[in-house]
Amino acid sequence: MDPSRTLIGIAGAPGVGKSTFAQQFAQQLIRDGIPTVVVGMDAFHLSQAELVRLGRRDRMGAPDTFDLPGFLSALRVLRDARLPAVLPVFDRDLEEARPRALKVGPEIRTVVVEGNYLLHDRDGWEEVLPLLDSVLFLEAPEATRLDRLIRRHVEFGKTEDEARAWSLGTDQRNAELIAPGRDRASMLITVE
Repeated sequence: MDPSRTLIGIAGAPGVGKSTFAQQFAQQLIRDGIPTVVVGMDAFHLSQAELVRLGRRDRMGAPDTFDLPGFLSALRVLRDARLPAVLPVFDRDLEEARPRALKVGPEIRTVVVEGNYLLHDRDGWEEVLPLLDSVLFLEAPEATRLDRLIRRHVEFGKTEDEARAWSLGTDQRNAELIAPGRDRASMLITVE
């Protein structure tokens, strides 16, 4: 058995539909007989307490609000199908990661890795791309993306005004950091 797994990245700005696309893509691979799992970069967010301690809670989602060494370590382990991987999963209701919630066994041949900064090229994030076999960059019309993002924030407890402010503030600044990565993607995909 080939000891390596295929790691396919799904990148794009907040609200573009990465999580939904990654789940649908993985389900199609499974239907095609390819054992697949989705790993979300959000599971490597620093804890809320740590973000508050660092004074970065208002920028949650920025590159420095993730455990980048932990994420890189997980990707390296995932490359080798002989190694068991036990990973965190992000819980949107809690806005916290649940540790050891995802077990990836040797039968899993493909991992779909979903996240904002898979194509970021600064501050250590440039180490991510070489660990992936390919990265799809999702784009959507800006009005559609913002509408989805605001609705998601409302769904998870923000008021309409809070959701709009977060989407046009913190999330928009993050989207601007993510945008240049599109030029490093294996493929661009427009989603509606």
